[in-house]
Amino acid sequence: MTMRTALISGLLSLSTLVAGPTALAETTLRQQQVRSLPGSLDRVLMVNDNNPELIQDDGVLLSTFSDKDSRALAVELNGRFDLFSHHVYAGDEEGSLNSTLWLAMLVAPVGDEPVELTLLGGSTSLSQATEDDQTQAPFLPLPALMAETTEVVASGPGSRVAGDLLAGRTAQELDQKRWQLPPGEPSTVMLLPLPVAGLDPLLNGRNLQLRLHSTGPVSVAMLAAHGSGTTPPKTSHWLGLLDRGVLSTKEHSPTPRGAEGKIIYSRVSGVQIGSSWRATLSDPGRDVLLAPSEPVSWPISSLERGTLGTQQVQTAELTAAYPNTAWAAHGNYGVEYDLTLPLKNGGSTATTLQLSLDSPLKSDEPLGGLRFRETLTGPVMFRGPVAIRGLDGPRGLPQGRRTVHLVLRQGQPGPALGQLTLEPGEERRVQVRLVYPADATPPQVLTVQPVKQS
Repeated sequence: MTMRTALISGLLSLSTLVAGPTALAETTLRQQQVRSLPGSLDRVLMVNDNNPELIQDDGVLLSTFSDKDSRALAVELNGRFDLFSHHVYAGDEEGSLNSTLWLAMLVAPVGDEPVELTLLGGSTSLSQATEDDQTQAPFLPLPALMAETTEVVASGPGSRVAGDLLAGRTAQELDQKRWQLPPGEPSTVMLLPLPVAGLDPLLNGRNLQLRLHSTGPVSVAMLAAHGSGTTPPKTSHWLGLLDRGVLSTKEHSPTPRGAEGKIIYSRVSGVQIGSSWRATLSDPGRDVLLAPSEPVSWPISSLERGTLGTQQVQTAELTAAYPNTAWAAHGNYGVEYDLTLPLKNGGSTATTLQLSLDSPLKSDEPLGGLRFRETLTGPVMFRGPVAIRGLDGPRGLPQGRRTVHLVLRQGQPGPALGQLTLEPGEERRVQVRLVYPADATPPQVLTVQPVKQS
């Protein structure tokens, strides 16, 4: 392994790829309920372009242009659909200090009729900008919880884009919101750089998430190519790559579904079914959630061999995918969770509750609770924003929307997102929203627990 390869391997976030046993030394078991998350993913298709994570050569990253290439994914995108794209570039093999990789999104109608494509929402971010007109989110060492006020709080491009989607912001690069697509030759609707000029080390990443609507069926492709210095490739080069079906090299082949032993999840290059999960978290058989006397948690982004004892796999299934890439969207990256908790105090005295997003040690079997580390020295498992509505404000009144940024390490009980005090018989609806960020490793849990009174 060369020094350059070792450096890249050390900097890439590969912790989602391999799952093995977790050592139980210096851990504690928090006895509590762990319930399956109500609801389910919607049926909105999401183009998921994440394999390879590290792009090493020019080519097609993902394509649904099945009329041009027999290896393309034969999926019709029509009406509402999303796109998630996350890649890293580490310069040319020769180590050029000025190399720039370009990402292009090509779209064309299926058939002979023109189609209008509309950007309903979305954003993009680099890890590090090299020009003033680029949106960036360096991996800053932020505290476990930091409230967002007028300034954007983010650590990493996945964190930044997730926060933009929650807040309805968009990056300055996405200045066009509507495209008229003529039939025939594909149109370039996005052209974004992945630069490394002036960076030390030569490593940059870009996250792109789009919520789209088309008035008719379309084919979509994501491609990567080098231009000349900082000049992007010509349209003819993109069309040539697409017509020839030149695939960019994939990475991290997955463990076959159902195989025993350790599991390599791999990364996705396909089209998944589902882009949001909306649910009401009430007690079984009730329309309210009675204030609990012990912690109650619901998994977020639970996955194969990581269901925390619920046996609930929330992973989005793929309707089509490239060979030797992930067979499911294990991390649910880019999926929005919109959860409502209809809390009620069924007791005879006032009670105070707190909410948190926790990152327990991954497990699959029921443990009678969740296991956490006593010393938080492990890797970061969640890095992103959470929006909350309905907790107590400064005067004890229900608060409007409040966003906090979390950085959670492996086995960490999350800091309190806030508290609420309910009088006997009082009810209050609390809403929690998050877009599962690209820089996270599942699963996490949303927890409600009573606050011990001194």
